[in-house]
Amino acid sequence: MGMTTPPRTLAEALRARDDESLAGLLRARPDLLTPVPGDITQLATRAGTRASVVRALEHLDRFALQTAEALAVAPDPAPYETLLGLLTGDGRDDGEQRGDADAAIGDALPAALTTLREQALIWGEDDRLRLVRTARELLAPSPQHPSPTGLGPTVAEATAGMSPGRLQDILATAGLPATHDPVSAVTSLSALFTDRARMGELLDTAPAEALSVLDRLVWGPPYGEVTPNPTPPVKWLRDRGLLLPVSTRTVVLPREAALHLRAGRAHRVPEPQPPAVEAVANRDPQAVDSAAAGQAFLAVNTVEELLKSWNGGGPAILRAGGLSVRELKKTATALDVSEPVAAFWVELTYAAGLLASDGEADERYAPTPAYDDWAELPAQDRWVHLATTWLAVTRTPGLVGGQDAKGRALSALGPDLDRSAAPEVRHRVLALLAALQPGTAPDPETVLSRLRWERPLRGASASAGDTTDLRSRIALWTLNESELLGITGRGALAAHTRALLDSGPAEAAALLAPLIPEPLDHVLLQADLTAVAPGPLERPLADMLSALADIESKGGATVYRFTPGSVRRALDAGQSAADLHAFLAAHSRTPVPQPLSYLIDDVARRHGHLRIGAASSYVRCDDEAVLNEILADRRSATLRLRRLAPTALAAQIDPASLLDGLREMGYAPAAESAEGDVLITRAGARRTPPRTAPVPVPEGPPVPDTTLLGAAVRAIRAGDTAATVVRKDPADAPAASSGSLPRTTSAETLATVQAAAMTGSALWIGYVNADGAASQRVIAPVRVEGGFVTAYDHTADEVRTYPLHRITGVAELADDATP
Repeated sequence: MGMTTPPRTLAEALRARDDESLAGLLRARPDLLTPVPGDITQLATRAGTRASVVRALEHLDRFALQTAEALAVAPDPAPYETLLGLLTGDGRDDGEQRGDADAAIGDALPAALTTLREQALIWGEDDRLRLVRTARELLAPSPQHPSPTGLGPTVAEATAGMSPGRLQDILATAGLPATHDPVSAVTSLSALFTDRARMGELLDTAPAEALSVLDRLVWGPPYGEVTPNPTPPVKWLRDRGLLLPVSTRTVVLPREAALHLRAGRAHRVPEPQPPAVEAVANRDPQAVDSAAAGQAFLAVNTVEELLKSWNGGGPAILRAGGLSVRELKKTATALDVSEPVAAFWVELTYAAGLLASDGEADERYAPTPAYDDWAELPAQDRWVHLATTWLAVTRTPGLVGGQDAKGRALSALGPDLDRSAAPEVRHRVLALLAALQPGTAPDPETVLSRLRWERPLRGASASAGDTTDLRSRIALWTLNESELLGITGRGALAAHTRALLDSGPAEAAALLAPLIPEPLDHVLLQADLTAVAPGPLERPLADMLSALADIESKGGATVYRFTPGSVRRALDAGQSAADLHAFLAAHSRTPVPQPLSYLIDDVARRHGHLRIGAASSYVRCDDEAVLNEILADRRSATLRLRRLAPTALAAQIDPASLLDGLREMGYAPAAESAEGDVLITRAGARRTPPRTAPVPVPEGPPVPDTTLLGAAVRAIRAGDTAATVVRKDPADAPAASSGSLPRTTSAETLATVQAAAMTGSALWIGYVNADGAASQRVIAPVRVEGGFVTAYDHTADEVRTYPLHRITGVAELADDATP
C-alpha cells in the first residue's frame, strides 16, 4: 500500500506506520504484546477486542475520551470539521467566554487525535476519521448503555421498526411532504431536525410545557416514560417526531433534535485543558524539609518499636488470615496512635519484608531476619527502604475495617487488600506535588480534580463509580500517608523526596542525613525513678534501656520509668545488679539517684530466690518459710502446688505459667535448667525463617522495555511479510489456494532452493516439522548442503536450518514482493 492511498482497514493503517510508531502502540497498550502477534492483521484484530479497547479507553484523559465519545455519535467516517463542530457547537450561543473555550478546544483537539491514533483507537486521515468499531459500540448510545454524551439514537435508528403509516402521520403533523418510501421519510425528518431555520420555526410553535419536557431530556438521559394517555405536551412532541417511541411506555429524543437544542455540542462542558492544582499555603522550603525529616525519623522509630514489641513472637494469625481487631487495638495502644494509623505501619512493615508469619503450627507474626540487617543501617537508609517500598506496594491499609464484595470484614495483613492501581495513583499524586514550587502545599480537592481529569471513568462501563471512588480514596490516603512517612512536611513535598523520585535512593539518603539528629550516648536520671532521653539514643543504649525501663512518654524527649518489673526483666536477660549500676553510672549525665540504686538492689536480692523447674514443674527454695507462705496464700490455689520436701514444691502446670503465676503474687522467681543453672531469656530471639517481601499485584501487563519492543516489532514485520507476500506458482501447477502448502517434487525443490541461494532471492515454502505441524514460510536460502538448507526465515526473523525432506514444496515470489 502506498503512503498516498487512504487505508481501508485498521490493519492497513497500522501497516503504513514506521517501526517507532508500532513500538509506541505496544508501549501504550502492552496487553497487545502477549503473546507477540504473528503479523499486522493479528495485531489489528487484537487491538479491536473488547477487553483491550476497554483497557485503552480507561487510560485516556478526559478530553481524549470526550473526543472519542464525540466520534461515536458522529457519522462514520467523520471529517475533522464535523468532529470539531460536535465539540465546539454550531456558534448559535457564541460569546466572548464561549469563544475562548472554543479556541482552547481547537488547540487541544490535534493532540487528542494524535493520542487516539497512537493507541489505535481511531484510524484514517483527517477527512475520514474512523473510530474502532468496538470503541463505537462501547460509547454509542443504546437503551441498555446510554452514551456518555447523553445523546440518544439517530432518527433512522429510532424509527427502524416503525410502521410506514406512523411515519406518514409524523411527516404530515410536522408539515413535511408525504412519501411512501420509508427511507425518504426518515431522510426528510432528519433533514428537518438538522435545518436550523426550519427547526427554529417548529419549536416556536411548541407549547411552553413541551419545551420544558425537551429541556429535561436534552442533556440526557434522553429516554422518558409515558403513560398510555400522554399529556398534551408529550403528545405534541410525539406527533411531530421530537419524541420517538422505543417501546409501549418509553420514548426517546432523537440525536439530531438534541444536537439542535444543544447548539450542536456533544458535551455540555468540554474540558480540553486539565484543571490546575491550586496551593493552600506557601511555606519556607527549609521548614518543610525539617518537618519532613523529623517525621521520617519518627517513622523509622515507629517501625522499630513495632517490631521490638513483637520480638518474642507477635499476635496470632486469624484462620482467614490477618490480624484480629483486638490485636490491632493493642498494637495501636502500644504505638500510641489510632487504629487506621497502626494498620498503616503494620502493613508497611509487612510489605518491606521486615515482618512475616513464622510458619509454626500456632502461627504468629514475628520479625524476619531481614529486620536485623535493616536495624543496623543508618536512619536515612532505613527510611529510604520504607519509602521505596511504600511507592511500589499495592496493599492499601486504608481499606482495613471495611468490607469486601461479599460483605466480609477486611483485616490488617489479611487477604484482599491489594489494589493494583495504588502505585500508579501514588506516583501521580507525588508528580503533581513535584510540579509545584518547593514549599507549596496543594489543595487536596484540586489534586483530586486533576486526577479525575487524567483518568476519568467511563460511566457506561462502571457501576456506581466504584473505581473512581477508590482512586480518589487512594489519592487522599496517599496525602495522609505521605505526611506520616516524611514524604511531605506540612503538606509540601520535601527535598529528599524530590531526590528519591528524580535521582534515586542514594541521593535521597544523602539529603536526608544532615537533617536527622545524631544519636546520643547519655540520658538524664531523675529522683522520681525516671530517665529522660533528650533525643534519639545510640542503638546499644536504647536496647539496654528498653529492657531496664518502660517508656512512659514519647516526643522530642523520651521519658523512661524504672519499676520492679522492668528491673526484673533486665535481670532475667542475664544482667547482674553490678552490671546495672555500672551501666547507669556510665550513661547518665546526672548522678544516679539513691532510690533507683535501692530499687535495683532490692529486686536483685529477691531475684532467683525461688527456682522453677519441670516436674511438670517445681519450686525450690532454701528458705522453708517462703514456701510455707506461698502454700498459705489463697492465690496459689490455681497453681495446684504440693510439697515434695521442706525446700521443694511440685506443680501440675508448665514452668512458664508457674513463673507468671508467682510473679503475679509478688515474688521474683527465676527459671532453671535440668542441671540447676539459671535460665537467661534473651529479648528478641524469635525470628521467622527467611522470607521475601510480598510481590505487588501489577495493574495489567508490565510495560515492555526497549529491547523487547524492538524484537517484537521485527517479529511482527517479518510475520506480516510472510503473510502478505505475493507468490508465483510453477507454470505447470495449478494456482495454490489461499492457505494451502506449495507442492513440488524433491528434484524441483532442490533445484529451486539451490538457484535461490546463488541469486540471493527469497522463496515461499511449505514446511512440516517433527511434530507434524504444517506451516508456510518465506525464506532466503544462504547455503544448501548435506540435505539441509540454511536460510534467513522472514517469518521468524532469524537464521534457521531446515531438512530438505520436510519441505513440501517451494514457489518463487513475485518480483515486486521480495522482502
